[in-house]
Amino acid sequence: MAPRVLISDALSPAAVQIFRDRGVEVDFQPNLGKDKDKLAEIIGNYDGLAIRSATKVTAKLLEKADRLKVIGRAGIGVDNVDIPAATAKGIIVMNTPFGNSITTAEHAIAMMFAVAREIPAADASTQAGKWEKNRFMGVEITAKVLGVIGCGNIGSIVADRALGLKMRVIAFDPFLSPERARDLGVEKVELDDLLRRADFITLHTPLTPQTRGIMNAENLAKTKKGVRIINCARGELVDEAAMRDALLSGQVGGGAFDVFSDEPATENALFGLPNVVCTPHLGASTTEAQENVALQVAEQMSDYLMRGAISNAVNFPSITAEEAPKLKPFIALAEKLGSFAGQLTETGITKVTITYEGAVADLKVKALTASAIAGLLRPALSDVNVVSAPIVAKERGIVIDEVSRAAEGDYESLITLAVTTQTQERAVAGTVFQDGKPRILAIKGIKVDAEFAPSMVYVTNEDKPGFIGRFASMLGDAGVNIATFALGRDREGGSAIALVEVDGAVPDQVLAKVQQIPGVKQAKALKF
Repeated sequence: MAPRVLISDALSPAAVQIFRDRGVEVDFQPNLGKDKDKLAEIIGNYDGLAIRSATKVTAKLLEKADRLKVIGRAGIGVDNVDIPAATAKGIIVMNTPFGNSITTAEHAIAMMFAVAREIPAADASTQAGKWEKNRFMGVEITAKVLGVIGCGNIGSIVADRALGLKMRVIAFDPFLSPERARDLGVEKVELDDLLRRADFITLHTPLTPQTRGIMNAENLAKTKKGVRIINCARGELVDEAAMRDALLSGQVGGGAFDVFSDEPATENALFGLPNVVCTPHLGASTTEAQENVALQVAEQMSDYLMRGAISNAVNFPSITAEEAPKLKPFIALAEKLGSFAGQLTETGITKVTITYEGAVADLKVKALTASAIAGLLRPALSDVNVVSAPIVAKERGIVIDEVSRAAEGDYESLITLAVTTQTQERAVAGTVFQDGKPRILAIKGIKVDAEFAPSMVYVTNEDKPGFIGRFASMLGDAGVNIATFALGRDREGGSAIALVEVDGAVPDQVLAKVQQIPGVKQAKALKF
């Protein structure tokens, strides 16, 4: 029997035809996503669900999806899909991460022109029968400094277009290597430098704990007076109340916003200001972009349903069903090793070397590498997945080396991930034991044996008496229970490592106290 796909949001007719041409039955109900009860009633009849943003794929809906194998999102954002619930049911979730990059970049450029020349206000005034030629005094963009915050796929396209407009482009992106910056023709700078120098600032970074509110009162005060700011990325990157104050005071000369912290945005602190341009999240709204993502999602879903091929999956690597059982525990190991390094890396990564020793070297290491890179980048780039991770790393100029060799130590299989930044190199190694659970075996060359756990604390310190007692007492006094405690050192009196599994999160103030223990070099909370 041919697989069946339900399309519950508006999608190009060309996508429907792709499904049919490839032998997939299609039920095209473009308004069904708004009727959650009807959708829940029929979802159990389908192998695939193709959506845009209107359909909300909740855990409750997925309980009814007994046949569902794949969800395809025509677009990059999967906020409307409960990824953990889908993963728990073995449902592949795919997106189309690069189908609307050019469109979004072009909208940012258009918004920059609009705010530079006050085009929307001038249009409204003129069409109202006024002729206020002297009121609308804009600025040229030629020779101005454009600060790009986030120089990934979309940000690099914006930079390229801006250079063509004879602007000078500076970029802040911790994952942008100096080599990649030179290739793009931009100057890599730190955030404070960008804020100080830029005449225009455009945001193209994902929303992460580090980037949330990056345009807050403190950073807005550091900008060049009269700067114009464009946001076509995520609304939560901007503290909208602080931005309003800066716009009213003249610290920010103008703003152009396509995204808002609460959408649909029927009211907002930025609305009604004369020096603000707003659009209703139009970044991906062109005929070409909508066609591109629709065709891509149809191709990806039909390839999976008919041939078992997986591409652009946000919750599973691109591997075949035959390879999955052997790879699965090592995929988990690679991802956790990457996450370990990523949570400890705060400067730009230039190179990643992944060494596979023993039996694991005979597996499909590309999938393992993708998982490791996804784990490494995800703390800073939350929407990265195992398929897009190598591409995202390449865009940022990160060199990825894979080394495969015969086993040289005590373990049948060993994976070592070494991360080189502009200031240091960090390596972490691990394996999978017979119980299928991934374990850390070495950090920075120091032997330590520990299972990964949901909440852990990593401490590096000088190997001196008294540390363990003080550390454990601080956690105990704070009500934090220690589950396991793994230790390692390079030599007596040298450098030591503690990797501690704890029950629940460790408060920041407790970590700050641990950091003050004599001899402690670093104390960091980790989550897996």
